[in-house]
Amino acid sequence: MTHGVAEIARCLTEGGVVLLPTDTVLGLAVSPARSDAVDRLYALKMRPRDKNLPVMVADAGQIAALGAEIPPAADALLASRFVPGALTLVFGLDQTRAPGWLAGRAEIAVRIPDDARLLAVLRETGPLLVTSANRSGAETPATTVEAAAQLAGAPDMTVPGSGSAAAPSTIVNCRLSPVKIERHGAIPAAEIAALTGAVQ
Repeated sequence: MTHGVAEIARCLTEGGVVLLPTDTVLGLAVSPARSDAVDRLYALKMRPRDKNLPVMVADAGQIAALGAEIPPAADALLASRFVPGALTLVFGLDQTRAPGWLAGRAEIAVRIPDDARLLAVLRETGPLLVTSANRSGAETPATTVEAAAQLAGAPDMTVPGSGSAAAPSTIVNCRLSPVKIERHGAIPAAEIAALTGAVQ
């Protein structure tokens, strides 16, 4: 069964948990405005609640609307050929501009995916919490069928497919100067250093 953008977006805005392919590994997505969906996502992954969930957005405008503090090094990364793509950026938060669901958070990890369907969904829904579709601490399965079997329960919608990359996104902490690579992934450290001048 093929799931269209409108169907996926409706499931998310109504509080559903969606298992879907991304441009890196398989993901579980929920609307951050639906605390019930967020609770279910944590339960499905058996993920500790003190581990915050990363955010996917459609464009840099949505990042700014989250209250992210974007330093010059991050601007260079956002303008690079790796965005959209497998690059997750960690920003500090200005709580005076942040939405309510980010209350109490000092930072946020954000990515713009290089996937046409997912970008279309994000334009419909606004920012989504999207995390790898595996039980916490386990490797992310290759297909949605394998992922569903690993989770502690069933998502509300499964979009069939597989992740498009063997490696997860590279995570770069832009709160530090020079920036620091928090997780080595699809984009090599040398490429990050070439854009920002230096990395930790």
